[in-house]
Amino acid sequence: MSTQVFWVLVLTFLINLISTLSYSVRIVGIRTKKIAVSFALFNVLVLISRTANGFQSPVLANIVEKTISAHGLNPIEQFCWILWMTSFATLVGALLIPSFQRLFSYAVIHFSRHKSIPDLLLLGFSPAGFQKVQASMVLPRYSTISGLRSRGQIPWRIITFNVIAVAVLTVGVLASLYAGYLNPAFRTTSSNLSSVINGLATILMFLFIDPYLSILTDEVAEGKYEESSFRQQVVWMVVARLVGTLVAQAIFLPAAQLIVAIAEQM
Repeated sequence: MSTQVFWVLVLTFLINLISTLSYSVRIVGIRTKKIAVSFALFNVLVLISRTANGFQSPVLANIVEKTISAHGLNPIEQFCWILWMTSFATLVGALLIPSFQRLFSYAVIHFSRHKSIPDLLLLGFSPAGFQKVQASMVLPRYSTISGLRSRGQIPWRIITFNVIAVAVLTVGVLASLYAGYLNPAFRTTSSNLSSVINGLATILMFLFIDPYLSILTDEVAEGKYEESSFRQQVVWMVVARLVGTLVAQAIFLPAAQLIVAIAEQM
């Protein structure tokens, strides 16, 4: 494994870990009664994720360019490793959600009192901060998983949309870059098509998934919807995300071939 691939895997893990943990922010906002503060504070992690994403694509493009120019071996194995890392990071994130909820709740309360991001960051790297991290580490409860067996109020339509959106977002950039390897003559066109593909998945999330979760968040805050039922909905969204990353592995090669065909016909 080359150094470039290693760092791409690290960045992929970080991006998908933060994306998975984002599902729990609404629960923290409800528990602390500081929904706006919770989202504002989580944007610090989103900034880290977007920065990592900004480095990931150019490094992957460089790997493809070097493979083409050197007439190297097919890089599909490297892309498969990256896709598996998305699933692994999602699974790790799912297991860390209970711990993250406790730790992030503490961070939200601390920030609300002191109103300072630098002060919060200094606390995080202090001995007291490390002790709080250790105290917050817990495993998911069995009741949370067993509660999924309940067939009441399962949003199958939203779950399906989430699976599709995650699968497309996961495979969009990767398939576009690999399409450039399949037909180097159209690699620039193929690469630019990734923004169109990801845009369609983003529209799907903004039209159906985010509004649905936002409505439930407000209803829980107003006492119209049970928090336990809302947690179950969040768990389903995390499961859907994991399934979406697995679906992305299955559609990766067909997606790359489709992008090549579209690029050639434009």
